[in-house]
Amino acid sequence: MKSLKAREHPLADAGFQLEILEREKSAPTFGEHLAGCGLYPLRPAQLEIFQVNIGKMCNQTCRHCHVDAGPDRKEIMTRETMELCLQVLRAHPNFQLVDLTGGAPEMNPQFRWFVEEVSKLERKVMVRCNLTILLANKKYFDLPQFYREHRVEVVSSLPFYSRERTDRQRGDGVFEDSIRALQRLNEVGYGQADSGLQLHLVYNPAGAFLPASQEALERDFKDVLYNEWGIVFNRLFTIANMPISRYLDYLLASGNYESYMNKLIQAFNPAAAMQVMCRNTLSVGWDGILYDCDFNQMLGLVVEGPSRHLRDFDAVALTQREIRIGQHCFGCTAGSGSSCRGELT
Repeated sequence: MKSLKAREHPLADAGFQLEILEREKSAPTFGEHLAGCGLYPLRPAQLEIFQVNIGKMCNQTCRHCHVDAGPDRKEIMTRETMELCLQVLRAHPNFQLVDLTGGAPEMNPQFRWFVEEVSKLERKVMVRCNLTILLANKKYFDLPQFYREHRVEVVSSLPFYSRERTDRQRGDGVFEDSIRALQRLNEVGYGQADSGLQLHLVYNPAGAFLPASQEALERDFKDVLYNEWGIVFNRLFTIANMPISRYLDYLLASGNYESYMNKLIQAFNPAAAMQVMCRNTLSVGWDGILYDCDFNQMLGLVVEGPSRHLRDFDAVALTQREIRIGQHCFGCTAGSGSSCRGELT
């Protein structure tokens, strides 16, 4: 097997990841499970969410990051490609939510301009913020006010409500900075009752297991964060770790790959499969290439059909396409299901 240390970035090594995911030929395939509940081939329902990765640069290097983001990443969306995104949004009002991801999307030099332009189109903007970026440099200090001005929905990753577990997954000092950032967001109204400023947190398990009940974890997070630090937020999203990129490295290095995949397969939930995010979401790469979802994007699985880039955007073809699937898709259909907005069932 190829050395894990030799794998630098998933974009350059997507073939290796797919080979690992598909190597157990005797295991039931995701397609077979979909066929068993009448969902194969998997096709879109109504495209409603326009998810855009505007760059892989990040001020953090998290252990389980499926994007393999970090300070050394150079992939960044240009203003020209953002203009293509805006053209699509103007022509297709069914996309009501624009979900901005990274890396740390705020590190793209055109980030604020893009948020302003999308807001002018009267679309809801959601930003996936790692929290520590708000304290990383003085040029980011006013982001909470910027978010409030444009009514941006903020989705913030916080591995756990304790220092030890958070810092172990994301680096020393991350928990303390995350708490300070959440307090700053609260100060401008985020998460406060009747403010209309939505602040959500994201929880990913630290090990080779599925997340616990989203409802129960949300109660725990709210109780501890409020009682200890006076922090309030709206929702907690629990997301299963996908067996790709750095998390795949962890599974292989720790000897947990087969057992984790078996857990995902055995926990397949047809009700979750009906609601997977690739059915109402289109994922746009930093270079304008189109994907069925953010995870397919990291594996280099471009959408099927003629509309494979923003330049060739064809809404009819995209609505009628067959969604590309693989063994990694079991991560979205296990148990209560998992999507970018948490549990599916």
